[in-house]
Amino acid sequence: MSDAAPSEARHELTIGGLRFQAFPARAASLAIPIRFEGDSLTAFGVGPASAEAVSGGGFVGDTTRGGSCNVGALHLVPHCHGTHTECVGHLTDERVSVELVLRSTLFPATLVTIAPEPAGGHPEADAAIAASSDGLVSARALAAALLPGAGQRPDPFHRAVVIRTTPNATAKLAARYDGAAPPPYLTAAAGALLADLGCDHVIVDLPSLDRMSDGGKLAAHRAFFGLPLASRALSKATRGHATITELAFVADEVADGRYLLDIQLAPIASDAAPSRPLLIPIEVLA
Repeated sequence: MSDAAPSEARHELTIGGLRFQAFPARAASLAIPIRFEGDSLTAFGVGPASAEAVSGGGFVGDTTRGGSCNVGALHLVPHCHGTHTECVGHLTDERVSVELVLRSTLFPATLVTIAPEPAGGHPEADAAIAASSDGLVSARALAAALLPGAGQRPDPFHRAVVIRTTPNATAKLAARYDGAAPPPYLTAAAGALLADLGCDHVIVDLPSLDRMSDGGKLAAHRAFFGLPLASRALSKATRGHATITELAFVADEVADGRYLLDIQLAPIASDAAPSRPLLIPIEVLA
């Protein structure tokens, strides 16, 4: 029995042979906004995003300074200042635009919560880069969350996977990820598992799929995009259609499970752009 109000908009759809109804009005945003003042998120040691009023020729784009309207010039780095979605062009010599890769935006998705495991002695840890205190989002943890039954058939809800890591403090909304104490990251095996499951879109609440300082390997990125280690050639990528969304935030009240994912993307011609992923609740119809 649905608890939706009679007037609430809902949409029926079929996924994997099952009928569902979706409730867009209940969508949960996973985006951390890019802020230009006050406490703001930064990553990789980059300074905060900034804004200044456009001025010139007698015009000033600031109503507090006598201007007729507010017109700001914004300085931001999508990879470092908020939730963003990126494509294989993040790693290739060819300049690939994420807004051309992400042509459709609604996908069946699964949200899972993962407790990172210590890297010390972990079979998936890269001994060349990992410190024993690093936290790993491993393939075995993802398999336990996504594949609870042996011999499970391919799941259409693995088309997109949202990974929430614990602890899940709201401090993530204005964190300063400067690399001094690396946040958790995915192992190369975890990136490969997601690719094997048919996941085309992965969303994480971390600054990067990979360790922030890894000598330039980006092994989890490469495994997910199907790009060989050290290659920068787009022609070598077997999964150039896939996207990675980083620096998201999934509130605790959003339960693990199945959703529709709507990745709303700023139409910027770059390898990465600010984005607003939305998780839309769904219910199975009898």
